[in-house]
Amino acid sequence: MLRGKIRFHTCKVVLVTSFVWFLLGLCLLMYYTECIGTSCEIGNEVRGISHGEEHAPFVKSSNSPAGEFKSWTQRVVHKNPADWPGENGKGVVIPKEEESLKKEKFKLNQFNLLASDKIALNRSLPDFRMEKCRKKVYPEKLPATSIVIVFHNEAWSTLLRTIHSIILTSPRELLEEIILVDDESERDYLKQKLEDYVSKLEVPVKVLRTGKRSGLIRARLQGAAETKGQVITFLDAHCECTEGWLVPLLARIAEDKNRVVCPIIDVISDETFEYISASDMTWGGFNWRLNFRWYRVPQREVDRRNGDRTLPLRTPTMAGGLFSIDRDYFEYLGKYDEGMDIWGGENLELSFRVCY
Repeated sequence: MLRGKIRFHTCKVVLVTSFVWFLLGLCLLMYYTECIGTSCEIGNEVRGISHGEEHAPFVKSSNSPAGEFKSWTQRVVHKNPADWPGENGKGVVIPKEEESLKKEKFKLNQFNLLASDKIALNRSLPDFRMEKCRKKVYPEKLPATSIVIVFHNEAWSTLLRTIHSIILTSPRELLEEIILVDDESERDYLKQKLEDYVSKLEVPVKVLRTGKRSGLIRARLQGAAETKGQVITFLDAHCECTEGWLVPLLARIAEDKNRVVCPIIDVISDETFEYISASDMTWGGFNWRLNFRWYRVPQREVDRRNGDRTLPLRTPTMAGGLFSIDRDYFEYLGKYDEGMDIWGGENLELSFRVCY
């Protein structure tokens, strides 16, 4: 009897010890397995990006996207008067006498619509980039992109602020078009009034109608099918782009068409519309329920970049709302699953398809 107990205890010790060593080996493997395929950069040597020149020369390789690459000039971002509501990303405080109106309008889109309507459609935002990011030099020629934005009953001010921020912060040569996909909105201002407004903008803007409630994924697919740019950039209908947001995304794809690139996604307060910069030390992951989550960047990724936070992160999964992808690669991956009725799984689903 005693011998049986000793053997059972010994087995438990062996199993627990083996499991501990297995976990230790797995951690070491994850730490040291840094380069997958041909997508590994060493230190600051990123092809097509250099320092100290106005533009870096760029020669297309077999990994580059198809189509024409265009010369571009950096957009000069003009600032509005600092005393305008919401300027420089400041929040808008609603006076007490308008509190009831604020609460009433909040119900329409689940954010402070009254505050949004007080902010200029072309509001100025600070340049949140790190100093080293501002000094980076990008290829002299890049592929142009088509922006695809899906909306349903979106507020007028937030939708148009999204469009204006894209135009005002992006090199004109690299903006092929902006495609708005209306997923069966019911509000009158999103009908002919919207089409008349965007027809006067300096960048071609097309408004597509789904004709029936399709959901985010099928509406995005409809917009993607109409794109002309070599790169497709998907954005939400209530975001604001800041200075220097687009070129780094296109530069990464110009080097390798099999990359799917996301910007740092900051936060706009739903209560005051204050612009809040997010940390660059988080990346996308998921839990055991397959819910997308933000996690702190692990030390192995910090080490891979030699501590240089201006280099891109290789993230396991991406947020589904804002990213750029080569149009041909999007087709190669099989695009989105048309059977998805609502948003929330497309980020992981597309992330798992991406090949390295």
